[in-house]
Amino acid sequence: MMVAKLTLGVEEEYLLVNPETRNVMGNPPKGFFRACREAIGPRVTPEFLRCQIEIATDVCETAAEVREQIANMRGEIARIADDMGMALMAASTHPFTPWKRQLPTQGERYAKLVSDMQGAIRRMMICGMHVHIGLEDPEHRIDVQNQIRYFLPHMLALTTSSPFWEGQAMGMKSYRLSVFDGMPRTGIPEEIESFSEYERLIDAIVKAGAIEDSTKIWWDIRPSHNFPTLEMRVCDVCTRLDDAITVTAIYQALTRRILRLKQDNMKWRVYPAFLISENRWMAQRHGVTGQLIDFGSGKSVPYSDILEELIAWISEDADALGCLAEVENAREIIRRGSSACRQTEVYEQARTAGLRKRDAFNAVVDHLVKETVAGI
Repeated sequence: MMVAKLTLGVEEEYLLVNPETRNVMGNPPKGFFRACREAIGPRVTPEFLRCQIEIATDVCETAAEVREQIANMRGEIARIADDMGMALMAASTHPFTPWKRQLPTQGERYAKLVSDMQGAIRRMMICGMHVHIGLEDPEHRIDVQNQIRYFLPHMLALTTSSPFWEGQAMGMKSYRLSVFDGMPRTGIPEEIESFSEYERLIDAIVKAGAIEDSTKIWWDIRPSHNFPTLEMRVCDVCTRLDDAITVTAIYQALTRRILRLKQDNMKWRVYPAFLISENRWMAQRHGVTGQLIDFGSGKSVPYSDILEELIAWISEDADALGCLAEVENAREIIRRGSSACRQTEVYEQARTAGLRKRDAFNAVVDHLVKETVAGI
């Protein structure tokens, strides 16, 4: 069966750190962003806080193409950062630097966000990964969104990279989401009947003066305001690039599988946001080491079993898209753990070896900096 070409685009956010103190760089050297722009072009931009930087790929057709572009950008930014006495770190939270010390990036857009969001946004020293899938038909965006919501916890678990916050082990694999959920209009969206209904929902609060446009809708998955894409936003940023590409490939293959069902007048069962949100919490809390609820059987099942079922269900589509190897790499994430698992291991090993708490956290930062550019 013919399925429309499913183009891809990925955005990643990173932290800049001082390689000596291991703190984040609250004020990167003047000229850093200009140097990155000169080397990479408009695909690199500042983020809300000065200690952050964001990249975005061009429109890509394959997961392999996404990998090549991100590898080039991570490598180039890391090189420039090193030349200026900094290091690049791909993790959704910093292990110990307090958010209160950070300053927002200068500019009208960021000042407006602070004015509107106040303390909710001032804590946003967090980094995520957003994956766009090209869907020209807006009705397809809503239809796929309704069905693929079920799988968002599955993909979150693979990406978790934020176990620490301000020098504390938070007892979860993705503390980033706990911070981000302090913002309005976040989380799993409810089922939406059609694109016109989505537009009516947005128009209702835009016309009331609550928001300017749909860019202020920060759901875990949403139709993009700027592009004909469906944007998945639930994921932590992956420390290892291979993990990011695995999740990108799963998202692309899942979308193709759902569209094939549609061609046969079938669909994946649409579950209430309340139920999906429970799995989201379980993924946030335990990541790949825990369980998710199989709502078909009504039982909690080990994540590794859930993942095997998912791989089997999308393998034909992944093969057709040329990304089966990337999808199957999810098993490797299970084997060695997500970034959050490895960070915790590095910390605990350092403490067991007799290092002080701060020195153990320094070891975590060194680990993250090294893994950010591993294999690129």
